[in-house]
Amino acid sequence: MAATGVGVGDLVAALVAGTLYGNVFVWAIVMGALLKYILNEGIGRWYLATGQTILQGWHSLGKWATGYFGIYLVILGFAFGAAVTSATALATTTMFPALPLWSWAVIHSLAGFLLVWSGHYRLFEQVMIVLVGVMFVTEVGSAAILFPNLAELSLGLVPRLPDGSLFYALGLIGGIGATVTLAAYGYWLREKGWKGSSWIPMMRLDLTVAYTMTGLFTLSLLVVGMELLFGTGIILEGDKGMVELTRIVGKELGEAVRWLFLIGFWSASFTSLWGRGTGSPTSSPTLSAF
Repeated sequence: MAATGVGVGDLVAALVAGTLYGNVFVWAIVMGALLKYILNEGIGRWYLATGQTILQGWHSLGKWATGYFGIYLVILGFAFGAAVTSATALATTTMFPALPLWSWAVIHSLAGFLLVWSGHYRLFEQVMIVLVGVMFVTEVGSAAILFPNLAELSLGLVPRLPDGSLFYALGLIGGIGATVTLAAYGYWLREKGWKGSSWIPMMRLDLTVAYTMTGLFTLSLLVVGMELLFGTGIILEGDKGMVELTRIVGKELGEAVRWLFLIGFWSASFTSLWGRGTGSPTSSPTLSAF
C-alpha cells in the first residue's frame, strides 16, 4: 500500500507545497494519511467479513454502480497509464539518456504488463518490500540529511490555509495514498489468504504501517522543498520538476545523493505502475463476472 499509493504526483504535490508554503501543510499530510487509513480499514473489514472485494460490494448495489465505476476506471486507466509510464521513463532517461523517453516508457509498460500477467504475488510482495526500503533510504534519508528543525516543523500540525492555498491542501489530502488503489486492497488480502474477523487486528496493523510509511515519504518531500527551495522563488511543477529537483539536490548535497534521489524517484514511479496493475480489477476475474 505504501509503495503503490505514493507516486510521483504525490511527491511533487508535497514538494511544491513545501516550496511555496514551508511547513504550513504538515497537518494536511497527517490528515490525508489518517483519512486513507480509515477508508481502507473499512474496505479491509468488508472483505474479511464477506469474502468479497469492494467492487463486488458496489456491484450488489445495482448495475448503475458498476457502470459508473467502469466508466471512471476506463478514463483513469488511460490517464494514469500514460502518466505513470512517462514518469517512470523520465527517471530512467535522466539516469541513462542513451535511450529516448518514449523507449523507456515502452520498456516499462511491457515490463509492468509481463509482471502483472505472471500473477506471482509472492514475487510482487518481495520486490515491493525491497523498493519500499529504497524509497525510505532515498526520500527519508534526503530529508534527514537536510537537518530540518523539528520544533519548527511541528508548528505545521496546526491547520492553516494561507490565501490561495486551498487546492494545494486538497491535493495533498486527496492524493496521499492514492484513490483507486484503495479498491486493490481486497485483492491483496485474498492473495494473502486472510479471511474472517480473526484477521482484523493484523489487517489494522498492516494498514497502520503502510500509512505511517506513506506519511513519512510525503512529509520527507515537503521537508526537501522547504529546506532547499522555500523563499528562493523557484517553483517546480509536474514530473519534470522532480528532474530539476535532482539537479538542485546534486548541487547542494553532492552527486552521490543526486543518484540516490533519482533511484528513489524511479522506485516511487515503478511501484505505482506495478502495484496498481497487480491490484487492479482489470487484472482480476472479478471484472468478467460483472
